[in-house]
Amino acid sequence: LLCQSDIVTLHIDGRPENQDFFGAKEFALMKKGALFINNARGHVVDVAALAAGLRSGHLGGAAIDVFPHEPKTNAESFESELRGLPNVLLTPHIGGSTAEAQRNIAEFVPERLMQYINTGNTQQSVNFPNILLPMQPGHRLIHIHANVPGVLAKINNVLAAHHVNILGQYLKTNELVGYVITDINKQYDQDVIQALREVEYTIKFRVLY
Repeated sequence: LLCQSDIVTLHIDGRPENQDFFGAKEFALMKKGALFINNARGHVVDVAALAAGLRSGHLGGAAIDVFPHEPKTNAESFESELRGLPNVLLTPHIGGSTAEAQRNIAEFVPERLMQYINTGNTQQSVNFPNILLPMQPGHRLIHIHANVPGVLAKINNVLAAHHVNILGQYLKTNELVGYVITDINKQYDQDVIQALREVEYTIKFRVLY
């Protein structure tokens, strides 16, 4: 595909294993005179290899918005092997500030918040365990707790003691907290709710519906 494409753009995240994802080997495979665009993350491209491809004339040009080392302040100078090359367009990491990006963010964040409020799902959360559980008939219970062993067992012991059957359940944790969504098929009473609130290490408990 690289040897056939007139324009190559990168759309990958910045995880460590993507360091220098696109380098000399990939640039050499590109079609002569092709254009290269990186609006993803600075360190996913071997900038020295890109500069070499541009200087040699193998690449027709490049447009780069992200860099491995970016100035933290206006007083800090911007250094890059791409500076001064006539066939390069450099922009100061403004991809996230375009009208389209800002509109997408303005729609994305409220949608995710409403999804959490209405369903308990936390898909694509940055600093909270990610859970996506389909809606079930019955009632949904939300439990957030410190990430220590045995909390899920305590929750289920409470439900079993009150003869409450579980329709569906999902637990996800990060280094600090655990998050459990439990769907039950029986009308709960306040004794069950109070017992779940009192489970050791509980941070927050709520009945969703």
